Amino acid sequence: MAVIRAVQAAGGFATVLQRGEPDAGSLVLVLLENRDISKFYERMPSLSGGREWVCAKQQDPENPQDFSDYVARRGRQDPDLWIVELDIAQGERFIP
Repeated sequence: MAVIRAVQAAGGFATVLQRGEPDAGSLVLVLLENRDISKFYERMPSLSGGREWVCAKQQDPENPQDFSDYVARRGRQDPDLWIVELDIAQGERFIP
C-alpha cells in the first residue's frame, strides 16, 4: 500500500490493523501522533455526489477505550474493510 510506504519513508510507523477484501474492500485510516491523539478517517458521500475523507471519530482523552471500541466495532460491521494505522506527525497529509 502506497500510504504505508510513504509514512515509513517519512520516518513514521504504519501498519494494517485489519485486512479487508483485496478488490472491493473500503479503506479507513486511524491516525495517531506519538501514540497519543487518535482520529478515525473514512471516505463518506459528499453533497457533490463524490466521496471525501472525513474525520468520523476522534479519541476523547478522558475515555480512550471508547475510541478503541469504535475501531473494533467498525471492523466487525464490515469484514471487507481495510483498517490502516498511521503514527506520524500531521498524518492528514498522507490521506490519499
